[in-house]
Amino acid sequence: MGVQGTGKKKATNLSLDRELLKDAKALGVNISQAAEEGVRDAARKAWLEENRASLEAWGEWVEKNGLPLEKYRMFDV
Repeated sequence: MGVQGTGKKKATNLSLDRELLKDAKALGVNISQAAEEGVRDAARKAWLEENRASLEAWGEWVEKNGLPLEKYRMFDV
């Protein structure tokens, strides 16, 4: 599952608080864009939380063992 999207759009229904919608429109907020950014952010956070244990375990492994193909690196970091 990717959380970046494809750039292709699909129309959908969305329920928002009336006052929030009124204020956002008055301020010139692009509702579709703001909603998409919010959904993308929520999906990223959910993905990170779902994969946190694996990411931490991998980080610990690299700290202990180094990068797997580091000896083939053609540059210094």
